[in-house]
Amino acid sequence: MNRDTAGFLALAALWGTAFVATKAALADFPPVLLAALRFDVAAAVLVVVAVAGGRRLRPTGWGDITPILTGGAFSIGLHHALLFTGQQYVTSAVAATLLGLIPVLTPMATRALRSDERLDAVGTVGVLVGFGGLVLIADPDLGTLAGNLGALFVFGSAVAWVAGAVTTREDDATLGPLALQAWMALVGAGLLHVAAVALGQPIGGLDPTQAGVAWLLYLAVVPGAGGFLLYFRLLDRLGPIRTGLLEYAIPPFAALFGFLVLEETLAGNTVAGFACILVAFLLVQRGPIRAALRRQFD
Repeated sequence: MNRDTAGFLALAALWGTAFVATKAALADFPPVLLAALRFDVAAAVLVVVAVAGGRRLRPTGWGDITPILTGGAFSIGLHHALLFTGQQYVTSAVAATLLGLIPVLTPMATRALRSDERLDAVGTVGVLVGFGGLVLIADPDLGTLAGNLGALFVFGSAVAWVAGAVTTREDDATLGPLALQAWMALVGAGLLHVAAVALGQPIGGLDPTQAGVAWLLYLAVVPGAGGFLLYFRLLDRLGPIRTGLLEYAIPPFAALFGFLVLEETLAGNTVAGFACILVAFLLVQRGPIRAALRRQFD
């Protein structure tokens, strides 16, 4: 196994544990406040790493400020508020699988915002297959309203991430990815704290157990700050398409750790939904995937 493959699997495993850590921490923390506290710690770690590495942290203009604000608001703030709220009602595997819609929805949103690009027939079929996967996982049933609601919250978090991805343009940024991510985490944490207070989740009412605090710290430091650092390295070495396959390597790890740690079971409709979402990704992204494979083997 080469270094890139090992790094890819390690990151998939780390981010798979994030869903389990979130689910476990939700026993002691309300969801939006949990997200805020996670990014308080993660931002602090990222800032320390950036300073220790001699990276510049001071934004110099709107080329830096715009992606910091949009990424902090959508990819950190809204995304995690909805994701953690949804995880109260669904298993780790379901949450991880539904986020596999992100690489399907992103090119769809990008093309919708650019009049010179259109989704072709095969890509349209891919999007429909992806939404079929969502329906399979949500398993609409009035008798399981909480589960349906949880799936919709997680789907909403995927949409929020895509909104951040298509509006966070880093072309004119002068800061490096690590510094930008640290600032996004700070902005997102601040917005999450405001939202937590507005939703009646004040930090003053907390009385967490030692296990809850340990899960929070693990979530923030290991798959949070540590995961992002490894992700940037992989993105540089593998490129965005191959790194994007992480979304489909994470759910099996989330399911495994969910079973081992929380005794969660894997429903058949989740497996079927995962297959649909993976097929959707291959159909929507078939052009970039072919190009990446040609570069790999030429």
